[in-house]
Amino acid sequence: MALLSFERKYRVPGGTLVGGNLFDFWVGPFYVGFFGVTTFFFAVLGTALIFYGAAMGPTWDPWLISINPPDVKLGLGFAPLLHGGLWQIITVCAVGSFISWALREVEICRKLGIGLHVPMAFGVAIFAYVTLVVFRPILMGAWGYAFPYGIFSHLDWVSNTGYTYGNFHYNPLHMIAVSFFFTNALALSLHGGLILSAANPGKGKVMKTPDHEDTFFRDLIGYSIGTLGIHRLGMLLAMSAAFFSALCIGVSGTLYFGQWVDWWSWWLNLPIWHGVHGGING
Repeated sequence: MALLSFERKYRVPGGTLVGGNLFDFWVGPFYVGFFGVTTFFFAVLGTALIFYGAAMGPTWDPWLISINPPDVKLGLGFAPLLHGGLWQIITVCAVGSFISWALREVEICRKLGIGLHVPMAFGVAIFAYVTLVVFRPILMGAWGYAFPYGIFSHLDWVSNTGYTYGNFHYNPLHMIAVSFFFTNALALSLHGGLILSAANPGKGKVMKTPDHEDTFFRDLIGYSIGTLGIHRLGMLLAMSAAFFSALCIGVSGTLYFGQWVDWWSWWLNLPIWHGVHGGING
């Protein structure tokens, strides 16, 4: 009931980016807006094309269905529909729906009078996807370097791309991205566990306050980042994980072409131990 009563406070005209009052409407509890309409259009069209591509393919096995990008030999040209053209149109639909959803989030934030942190964070995830299917293929000169839309085919693409550059785990940007992913999971699991502990102190006991939460981490590790700070940290870690994920694949084959294990030769050749008897290269 609290949420239903709050809806009246923000179901007010304004806040739209495109369309004015014409698209300023809700369907049930969902705000639509112009970008809600475009999200629906792109999502339905893209999904329908995926089903069409599956119908034209050799199998209906959901694990094996794959909408593949054009052959690398085609470069950046338009492909025949059943030889990569479907993938190109579906990619346009995906990018269109993701960006539309982010802009719809902006309109909701404007109505609520809150910051744009949610669409900003989602924008980094969009950047990671667009890097894989648009930016990197363009820099490499062919749409065929993007990943296919399928389950097993996508996993195969990840494996093959990794082996193309040796052991991809030696990619320093990949290392940074994984570190952010793990740190984000740790920080927010600690945060979630702390909130649940404070909100569920036991039957018959009073729910604890943020003072108790701050004190726990002060006593545990000597410092508490605070109730606002943990959310800032969580957002920073999550956005950094997605951002460096995009960079780690974005530079592979565009700025760096060799085996990632060889990239670390600068470390082996540092003067501090290079040529020293018994050292790394001694």
